[in-house]
Amino acid sequence: MGRAIGIDLGTTYSLAAVVENGRPRVLSRGDERLVPSVVGLAEDGRVIAGQAALNQYVHAPERTVRSIKRRMGKSEGVRLGDRDYLPEEISAFILAHLKGLAEESLGESVDSAVITVPAYFDDVQRQATKRAGELAGFEVLRILNEPTAAALAYGLEHKHEQFLLVYDLGGGTFDVSVVEQQEDVLEVRSSHGNVNLGGDDFDERVRQHLLAHLSSEHRYDFSSDRRAMARLARAAESAKIALSAAPFARVAEEFLARYDGRIAHLDLELGRSEFEEMIGDLLVSTMNSIERALADAKINADQLNRVLLVGGSTRIPLVSELIHTHLGIEPSIEINPDEAVALGAAAQTALIRGEELQAMLIDVSPHSLGIAVADIIFDQMVPGGFKPIIRRNTTIPTTLAEVFYTVTPNQDTVEIEVYQGEHPVAAENTHLGSFRLSGIPPAPDPQRPREVVVEFSYNLNGIVEVTARDRRGERREQMTVRTTGRAKSKFEIVKTATKRFDPVLTAEAERALESAHKLELKLSAEGRPEDAGRLHRMRLQLEEARAGDDEAVLEQRLNDLDDLLYDL
Repeated sequence: MGRAIGIDLGTTYSLAAVVENGRPRVLSRGDERLVPSVVGLAEDGRVIAGQAALNQYVHAPERTVRSIKRRMGKSEGVRLGDRDYLPEEISAFILAHLKGLAEESLGESVDSAVITVPAYFDDVQRQATKRAGELAGFEVLRILNEPTAAALAYGLEHKHEQFLLVYDLGGGTFDVSVVEQQEDVLEVRSSHGNVNLGGDDFDERVRQHLLAHLSSEHRYDFSSDRRAMARLARAAESAKIALSAAPFARVAEEFLARYDGRIAHLDLELGRSEFEEMIGDLLVSTMNSIERALADAKINADQLNRVLLVGGSTRIPLVSELIHTHLGIEPSIEINPDEAVALGAAAQTALIRGEELQAMLIDVSPHSLGIAVADIIFDQMVPGGFKPIIRRNTTIPTTLAEVFYTVTPNQDTVEIEVYQGEHPVAAENTHLGSFRLSGIPPAPDPQRPREVVVEFSYNLNGIVEVTARDRRGERREQMTVRTTGRAKSKFEIVKTATKRFDPVLTAEAERALESAHKLELKLSAEGRPEDAGRLHRMRLQLEEARAGDDEAVLEQRLNDLDDLLYDL
């Protein structure tokens, strides 16, 4: 009997995983790990899949098929060369490519698989997926819901009663599911989403922005140039990925197109704030899906124990911010969002075959890491705040950056104070070191504050490199620090994160803080600084109690804030 693997058959990327020594891991062949869900027809007539097909897309988009998952279950044909293929036949080429990758990685035959599908897939779509697996040479052990697979990946090491919200934002589809766990039984209580929403749509917004810039600069419409559009699509995706970790991304495409006997080049900088404006309405719409899923499951947000992020597009920082604001719960990010579903599918193969499963070993940051900042509150500068750049429980190694601004336009020197901890006041956290960046050049607009990009790079040895530079990179300084306390495994994080406070009390505190913040801004705008000040002081008291270890104090501060919110 050959090996069994778990497969996440995604819209944009697919991957395979296996359980070895009781633990699931993603399979790779050389550098090939995430396999593009792309199929193409090579010049010699061969059908190709994966990275080779994606590479071909730039110069031969007419012979390349992408996002076939959106068409699964439909009877419409997809033309490649001189024949038409059904969507499941195209998917079979991707699955066969994954089968070959797995066999080469494992050094033995692979004959069976658990393949995942979105929870909203109907029976026709599920049967088409099963058929694709069979065409690729697999015995399909099970067609598994993606949110169930993700919950398996996140919850291998602790089995108890809880409600999980799985927020799955991938390359081409979005769905949110409420999963109920009763010991070792996982049940999807409800799902809601959008089969036509995902990273591809974010890429398209960016591509249209790049196209508008290019057309305006050259006074020519390039939209009918298929090769130029394919290159813009690739550039848009690269910029989107870069902006998940950095505040700016440069898009440079030389010799992009020819027109009127001339050559068009593209070179511009895209900011994270611009990108968030482009896609903000799409992400806000996902909050409505959360509400629908909760209503269909007949539970309230305060009954949720965890929110699990799945899908590469959840790396966009605005996703976590919106979920935190909407639900008052900080989403779990311990598992690579690209890999969670495949790892869970592999875990399901082990469960089907009666194999033992153990906790996954995942290195995460045990504390938030960031810098001291000054906030402007009621037109007054308040120094000493703490701005996390790498948040607690982030999978490491990782590199993340944020942009900050000088207090005044003529300030050319800043002191970077590095802290570790969870308290909103920097001084209440652990001071790790400081360094100075001087000679910061003025902003393009001399009336605006100067921009400083601060980057944290955290490796598996607990070493953090902190870099500060001006936006254009003319001035740069760096320091290296060691965090206090080693990185923790996910199992340790689960134990330490739940030992202090009742999760319901924690969720209520989060929600009260968010409500207080919104009301504080409203009162300030209405010219009621005294009420806003009272609310601000009480909000800080609750923040301090939440960072402490006395549950009675936290409950009292929460009640005090609730009373004030009611009065105001």
